Amino acid sequence: MKVCYIDAFSGISGDMTVGALLDAGAPADALLDALRSLETGARYEVEKTRRGGVTASKFRVILPEHPGGAHGHSHRHLKHILAMIEKAPISDRAKSDASRVFRNLGHAEAHVHGVPIEKVHFHEVGAADSIADIVGACVALDLLGVDQIYTSAINVGSGTVKTEHGVLPVPAPATAELLTGKPIYSCGPAVELTTPTGAALAATLSTSFGPAPAMNIRNIGYGAGDRDFEQQPNVLRVLIGDKSGAVEATSVSVIEANIDDSSPQVLGYALERLLETGALDASISPLQMKKNRPGSLLRVIARPEDQEALAQIVFSETSTLGLRIYTAERRVLERRMVEVETPFGTLRGKVSGAGTFAPEYDDCKAAAARTGKPLRVVLAAAAEAYAKKTE
Repeated sequence: MKVCYIDAFSGISGDMTVGALLDAGAPADALLDALRSLETGARYEVEKTRRGGVTASKFRVILPEHPGGAHGHSHRHLKHILAMIEKAPISDRAKSDASRVFRNLGHAEAHVHGVPIEKVHFHEVGAADSIADIVGACVALDLLGVDQIYTSAINVGSGTVKTEHGVLPVPAPATAELLTGKPIYSCGPAVELTTPTGAALAATLSTSFGPAPAMNIRNIGYGAGDRDFEQQPNVLRVLIGDKSGAVEATSVSVIEANIDDSSPQVLGYALERLLETGALDASISPLQMKKNRPGSLLRVIARPEDQEALAQIVFSETSTLGLRIYTAERRVLERRMVEVETPFGTLRGKVSGAGTFAPEYDDCKAAAARTGKPLRVVLAAAAEAYAKKTE
């Protein structure tokens, strides 16, 4: 499986995405031909440049001049843009991806401005340059044969940005709406580093956000932004490669608390809430604390983006006054779900990359309750069924 990891350490925009994918090997002639088929009247350029000492590809959309010298930033409704994409001679996958990106962008604009999506006028994002950016990125990913996309936490920048709606805070409202639930941060110059177009591409097309997946890197590309910063290279990096069958290593947040004055019922409920809210794992261990008091060590393993929500649950559901939070590496064997036929019905189980089988507890528990058989008998039957299946 071919994967693309988008490293948005200096933000992400549509033109940076296209430039990075071209730099990583997407065939420029085929991509530019696809963009010309949109018949927006724009011209396109790709050139090598440098940003902060890093060589990158700069993708430019050159808009036609209107009478009086104004560039052609025409305003379009979503239905007009989707019609342009649908009639373009590009692959079905590129059409579907580009249409999904624009729909998400339209929903974000509609929510921000409090109007139905049918009434949204696409200003900056609906102009020819942004249509080219979104369609260009989707075509480039298709030309590269990318199956899955992963994205880092996104540097959105800070300060303010001038738009057709006036001066707005960074991230712009539509950008913030699109990145709701995604990990973001601000570092570097006080400017807009992530645009609504870039946010829409990442939010719509990415499988997940966070560290890079386990992969064998084949190509690396850098897409240049418009400006050159002293603090950091103004580039977007993409890593293209094959998903690795090796052990997956990811960064997680570990949340810990030593507790000696919460009842077992309270701690049990807290554990349930943490797992229901998205903790990767949560456990309680006995602990001998100061003054020889018996206590409990509560440990939660969380995705970095879930850290704050889970920390608040620990504070609200237990008596602790403080937490320890640190980053750790979590290694997970690749695994897949299989089904086996047993005397107690169809049961699921996990098979690891090493070939070991583990019956799914919930399935076996339900079968034991339904049939009145001991759980250990059902577990053994599932393991025996898988062993026979693989003989």
